[in-house]
Amino acid sequence: MAALYSGWVTRAKTLPALWLISDARNDAGLERALARLPRGSGLIYRHYHLEGPERLARFRALRRVARRHGHVVILADSALTAREWGADGIYGAPRSLWPRRHGLLHLATAHDMGELGLAARLGADAALLSPVFATRSHPGGATLGPVRFQLLARQAGLPVIALGGMTRHSARALGWPRWAAIDGLS
Repeated sequence: MAALYSGWVTRAKTLPALWLISDARNDAGLERALARLPRGSGLIYRHYHLEGPERLARFRALRRVARRHGHVVILADSALTAREWGADGIYGAPRSLWPRRHGLLHLATAHDMGELGLAARLGADAALLSPVFATRSHPGGATLGPVRFQLLARQAGLPVIALGGMTRHSARALGWPRWAAIDGLS
């Protein structure tokens, strides 16, 4: 257990506290949002609405802006594509991140304790646990709420990033050190 805890602390120290997640609905403001983030924040590039060369071109444009501001750039795709495109890591469901690729950050999506546990067992560097609060992405959907989020996150066995309805205000109210947003930062 001490070795597991030691690895968790090491990963937590190198992990950005603030993450901007790209989406079709925030695309127009991403360059401005990246410029406003504190140096050393992170970008998770999804852009599922784009395909092939158009997706790659948009990734490269945003990666240039992100790098200029010292941000980490994560790609929602395979490890092979992340390496080819020059990303710092990959993002997806825990099983999609396996096998572990050294030299890349692995950020897993999670919605419950089972997915958090799987992410930890498969060696993810962190998990984005969601949805904490109501979101435009899933109107009327169930949320974890602050109490359940805190309970799950504290038992996760890996660093947890809060996602879902997150803004600077909700992050302060939640009192959690790491959070990500789509609309709340763009």
